[in-house]
Amino acid sequence: MTKAPLILVSPNIEKKGDEFGDLSTALSETYQMALMGAGAIPLAMPATAARKVIAECVRRADGILLTGGEDVDPSLYADHVPVKLRRTVNVTPDGGARDLREVTLVDEVFRQRKPLLAICRGHQVLNVALGGSLFLDIPSQIKGAISHRRHDKKSDIVHDVHLTADSVLAKIAGKRTLGVNSTHHQAVERPAEPLTVTGRSADGVVEAMQLKPELAHLLPFLLSVQFHPERLADRYPAHRAIFTAFTRACVANRRKKL
Repeated sequence: MTKAPLILVSPNIEKKGDEFGDLSTALSETYQMALMGAGAIPLAMPATAARKVIAECVRRADGILLTGGEDVDPSLYADHVPVKLRRTVNVTPDGGARDLREVTLVDEVFRQRKPLLAICRGHQVLNVALGGSLFLDIPSQIKGAISHRRHDKKSDIVHDVHLTADSVLAKIAGKRTLGVNSTHHQAVERPAEPLTVTGRSADGVVEAMQLKPELAHLLPFLLSVQFHPERLADRYPAHRAIFTAFTRACVANRRKKL
């Protein structure tokens, strides 16, 4: 019997916890259900920026999942942000600790060569951690953009993503067009050098990325998506398949290292 892979999940930060009102880590059950549905065991990453602890968490895990949440602090990728745009940004309530923690986490993932799935904010964090940049506010910066901030339909398909032939996501989904949900107002502007765009919405917004073919050897699996497949996995096979493929990659990589 195959041992279920352990997935380290970077949780969100809440301004006020239920018990004492402290800052708290929070992990939506939808991520957990999607991973367990694929045969994996999710484990929330502790709230620390200590490299030694993060490195040990990655070492013990079979794969890493970067989740959604607030905006990435623009000071990590932009030298100057106009006041008007700055007002649209809603950063994490912990003074940027989550940003720094996840940038370190990405670095450790590459150093230890573990499978990585990045979702929504995680998709953006990955891009920033590897040297890319973001649009701070789609409505303000992308002319003719569709509405990407559909919190009223966060668990429903609201637009299509057009996928590159033979890309990781196209192979997983088994098709070139994928219907997705959409709950973001920021997006990848300049893709980081190691990454290639493999999915865009009709207005050109980057919806999926993977490693460039010549750099695919750097990780056993990497897929980053701007949408939330965990909120669709219970009803849509193509979205469920994302977690199945990720879990299988985690198992295969573990076996390879035994």
